Amino acid sequence: MSLGILCSGQGGQGPGMLDLLRREPAAQAVMDRATAIIGKDPRALVAGPEAEMQRNAVAQPLLCAVQAATWAALHPLLPPVRAVAGYSLGELSAYRVAGALDVDELIRLAIRRAEAMDRADPEPGGLLAVRGLDRSRLEAVCRDCGADIAIENGADRFVVGGRRTVLALVERVVPALGAAVTPLPVTVASHTRLMAPAAAEFGPVLAASGLRTPPLPVLAGIDGTPVYTRERAVAALTRQMTETVAWAACLDGLVEMGCTVLLETGPGNALARMAAERHPDLPVRSVSDFRSLSAAAAWVERQLG
Repeated sequence: MSLGILCSGQGGQGPGMLDLLRREPAAQAVMDRATAIIGKDPRALVAGPEAEMQRNAVAQPLLCAVQAATWAALHPLLPPVRAVAGYSLGELSAYRVAGALDVDELIRLAIRRAEAMDRADPEPGGLLAVRGLDRSRLEAVCRDCGADIAIENGADRFVVGGRRTVLALVERVVPALGAAVTPLPVTVASHTRLMAPAAAEFGPVLAASGLRTPPLPVLAGIDGTPVYTRERAVAALTRQMTETVAWAACLDGLVEMGCTVLLETGPGNALARMAAERHPDLPVRSVSDFRSLSAAAAWVERQLG
């Protein structure tokens, strides 16, 4: 029996995402550090206009700060962790959970990652969730429209990325094929060929950073296999900017590594829901499902017996 941690990506941010942390001194200390690095207090950003939290330059460091704060308060309450997986941006936070990044370095890297992605393509981009098409049919749509498959969440559950003009075409075509499409609150074409300039810029930043060999295995988003070395961590974090994130493979990889309980750091519970759909017998929840971090930790303890 062992615990796996899921680190959320962009899209779940909202006005209530700090509620569990308000009475957690360790979390507030991380927020103070983040304020000094970001130049704005994450608590003020969360209390401000919701649209501001969706901007890529704000969302990436903000979400990494919130996840680092959550982990600072949560991990003393938990049993040892077997492995960690992060969804999109969450893969960067996963290295903090695994002990391979300090808080300051995590937030600095999130800022640099967002800056590189915003510079990569001058035209507005984004992501669409598509449900109800298999990969081969969706790949044909993407070829015809000029989009890319950004994330594979399951056999017929994908995220498509591209410029907004291209995504508008996908939105028109997909429903006619019997599938559902949902625009996501992300303002860049993450995990697509459009991010090649961002990967070229961010890769050397990662290589020169304080990222360490992970004491715990982190599953690479590009293929769901465990990362044990610093060199592979740098390569995986760079490649996932332009390549499809194989999230379904990450969930399978956690199970293969012996994780019998999964806990998502939040905000939101999208990863927990996806994991429950893919592995219905696996106990999985998000901290966002609970009224306190101690309640989340108590649930983990009960599941692990």
